[in-house]
Amino acid sequence: MSPKVSKQHLEERRAKILQAATKVFIEHGYERATMKHVMDDANVSRGGLYHYFSNKEDLFEAILAEDLTQEVFEMEQQLNEDVTSYWELLLARIFGDDGKPSDEMDPLAPSKLEFFITGRNDERRRTYGEKRYENGLKLYADVIQSGQDNGQFSRKYSSDILARSIITFIDGLALDYAILSKEDVKLQEQSMMFIEYLKLALEVES
Repeated sequence: MSPKVSKQHLEERRAKILQAATKVFIEHGYERATMKHVMDDANVSRGGLYHYFSNKEDLFEAILAEDLTQEVFEMEQQLNEDVTSYWELLLARIFGDDGKPSDEMDPLAPSKLEFFITGRNDERRRTYGEKRYENGLKLYADVIQSGQDNGQFSRKYSSDILARSIITFIDGLALDYAILSKEDVKLQEQSMMFIEYLKLALEVES
């Protein structure tokens, strides 16, 4: 009889695989990455890897789901607290905890874009992409709507439209980041200009 493995051990092993897989997808991109790459980087057997994930698509979706779940949880926690500035909270949602744009981007962003573009005609991946888009939309729309309800933001534009604009901007940067050199993308400069656009749209005073 095989020894019983604790739930904690299984969760730790799964986390180790996801960590290794993230590194692999960053290095190789989605299409060129293989399960063998992940096995080698995580130092697990084929059976050990396939015990958790049946294929590369399952593995990548798990990475996406964990990231988004954490973001949604943090956002809901923050909105349930006393928020001093919804503007600062929105910037933190877009650019990270300090709310300041930089020339650095999520290194997994190009692989995420590749995953959805190459799978646009695959029903499963398209359905997953639509669901993820809706969840991502909620991240920004809820903050904007709360700011509008609180009187900190203008109601000139709907929270839904503004949230969609944010996603479009971020995805556009990810595309630039995937195909251009870092010097040509101008992440920080474009982001600063986008902040000014949001200020005007939400009528936020400097």
